[in-house]
Amino acid sequence: MSDDTQTPDTSFKDKEETLLTFPCEFPIKIMGKAHEDLKTLVLETLAKHAPEFDEAVSLTIKESKDANYHAITAVIQAQSKAQLDSIYEVLSANDLVLMAL
Repeated sequence: MSDDTQTPDTSFKDKEETLLTFPCEFPIKIMGKAHEDLKTLVLETLAKHAPEFDEAVSLTIKESKDANYHAITAVIQAQSKAQLDSIYEVLSANDLVLMAL
């Protein structure tokens, strides 16, 4: 007698959770309103969640044509998906941040 019940295939979910191999260099892109607090938010968030981040080496800021918005790229040495999730959660919760990728 064969058992027709199937166990859920979790292999896809497991792979989805581990598409990156940690540790790895990971660029975090933040688009937001041009405000001095935006850079401060990014730096404070990274100091807490990615303390090895070096602003002098791995941070770029570009202004929009009319200087109303800033695009910030911070390259971190990501240690885990949980670390990245925490960073995105903090950044996305702030009103100055329009988008975090």
